[in-house]
Amino acid sequence: MNFEQWMRSVLERVERALEHYLPATNIEPAKLHDAMRYAVLGGGKRVRPLLCHAAGELTGARAECLDAAAAALEMIHVYSLVHDDMPCMDDDDLRRGKPTVHVQYDEATALLVGDALQSQAFVTLTADVLGPAQQASLVKELALASGSIGMAGGQAIDLDSVGVMLTRPQLETMHRMKTGALLRAAVRMGALAGDTPDASLMQSLDTYAAAVGLAFQVVDDILDVTTDSATLGKTAGKDAAANKPTYVSIMGLDASRALATQLRAEAHAAIEPFGARAQRLAELADLVVNRVS
Repeated sequence: MNFEQWMRSVLERVERALEHYLPATNIEPAKLHDAMRYAVLGGGKRVRPLLCHAAGELTGARAECLDAAAAALEMIHVYSLVHDDMPCMDDDDLRRGKPTVHVQYDEATALLVGDALQSQAFVTLTADVLGPAQQASLVKELALASGSIGMAGGQAIDLDSVGVMLTRPQLETMHRMKTGALLRAAVRMGALAGDTPDASLMQSLDTYAAAVGLAFQVVDDILDVTTDSATLGKTAGKDAAANKPTYVSIMGLDASRALATQLRAEAHAAIEPFGARAQRLAELADLVVNRVS
């Protein structure tokens, strides 16, 4: 398969896995389950599931194991988006090209959707397709990435940084937590879903994930000032309007583009020793950065 065919195949698998692992709408409370499925299904770039599947190719992970890990990752990611869009956070009304959950339903439902998706992610990781040791390692990875030293902590720093001129190292720390931690977990979980990887492999994947995770945020900051809302699927210009520090506000547009290109090169260098087995990871690094080409 070429890259486009591979992506379509993985995305179809992930969609089916999410359909399977999310509670059905005929189970009470039906409204909550309907809202969970509204938030998760039928949209999004699914970058984290794609990274998970690509990393799994390095350790011979079975597709069914990667499906469960990818579905759990996407549930955590979507929970963070649902909460991020609420009035107490970024107060946005557009996500993935449709009304945000608190707009489509109500604020209380949106809060519960995020809570329930977080729990459902860990239920998903206890699926029978994963062995006990795999379950334990994947649960730990996802919990660390989504907690106070990962995604939630990064969001806390983000909220405290409105109107504050951060240094570039401070901005990088925030984004390595807020965005990068879950992307890193996606790569690590994909590898851990297969044969037990050695330390050198995991170190190379960590270096790759650090570069891709930061590049993803740099590109997001660029798109926020160069792309319209219809293309983004979310409200453009929100960071500038909210007086939030970004790579573009600190470094400028051209320097931010150059940084994204540099990070792509770092990602490629990290996985070069694995040759053709890491082809999908290399292509995903290109995909992340080429969104601004």
